[in-house]
Amino acid sequence: MRYNFITIEGNIGAGKTTLANMLAKHFSSKLILEEFADNPFLPLFYKSPQQYAFPLELFFMAERYKQLKDMLQSQDLFSDVIISDYLFIKSLLFAKINLPEEEYSLYQKLFDIINPQLVQPDLLIYLNAPVNQLQQNIKRRNRSYEQSIPDTYLLNVHDMYMQYIKQHPVRTLMVDTTKMDFLRNPDDFNKLIKALDEEYEPGINYLKL
Repeated sequence: MRYNFITIEGNIGAGKTTLANMLAKHFSSKLILEEFADNPFLPLFYKSPQQYAFPLELFFMAERYKQLKDMLQSQDLFSDVIISDYLFIKSLLFAKINLPEEEYSLYQKLFDIINPQLVQPDLLIYLNAPVNQLQQNIKRRNRSYEQSIPDTYLLNVHDMYMQYIKQHPVRTLMVDTTKMDFLRNPDDFNKLIKALDEEYEPGINYLKL
């Protein structure tokens, strides 16, 4: 495997965790999955975003930092393959969407203190899905607090990710999930596995369909 630390990202319902599990099984690698269910503010946030956005994002950032730091420190990044289903930067991206300016400014200061302490992934796999597909996936996995997420929120999340990826030299493999189904089509998954043997330049690279 050319890349020792791979992170999968995408919008809510894009299939990040599913693909992370499949890759970890294929490569017999270490797996880091976001423990979103442990965040007690998540259901409250969807009911009252303004009231619970700051504790929600603060909890997420603290948990992601602890999880990544503990896992990455215990591994040999030169020999072990690690698959994660989130980037730490997503803490800041979601905070920018959810927090008012004053709270975001404070949040960013905290983020800037701890972010340099973490190892960044060798490759980002970004699952790019349209809103209608995301909504179908959200309904299918049937988490009660997610069922009323508006399309506009998903569009804002998409725009924030795209802005970040375009402005930062992240080595990114962009995947159009409207044309690929890794879970149900073994050929699609095999194409991705083969693509991970290639060397990519920093910036956006597209998975060949």
